[in-house]
Amino acid sequence: MPGWLLSGLLLALAGSLAIHFASPHQRWRPRALAAHPARLAGAALLVAALIALGQVLHSVVAVFVLLTWLMLVFVLLPYLGALIGRKESR
Repeated sequence: MPGWLLSGLLLALAGSLAIHFASPHQRWRPRALAAHPARLAGAALLVAALIALGQVLHSVVAVFVLLTWLMLVFVLLPYLGALIGRKESR
């Protein structure tokens, strides 16, 4: 996997985590992060991810790869958080 592609996906993952951790309904942390700074950092990371993906992919393809990756990550994060919370309660 080319370096720019991997870094773009990792940046998008980090941005998604920052946005998700700002939600009051997340179950990964005892408290949600401060909403405004975390969402701004998440948005900046997503823009950086799009720029990184744009280095190796055509712009339209980079947008679709980013959106597909974000759909996967944003669907999995709540389930993983619930799974982690369930294991901790045992």
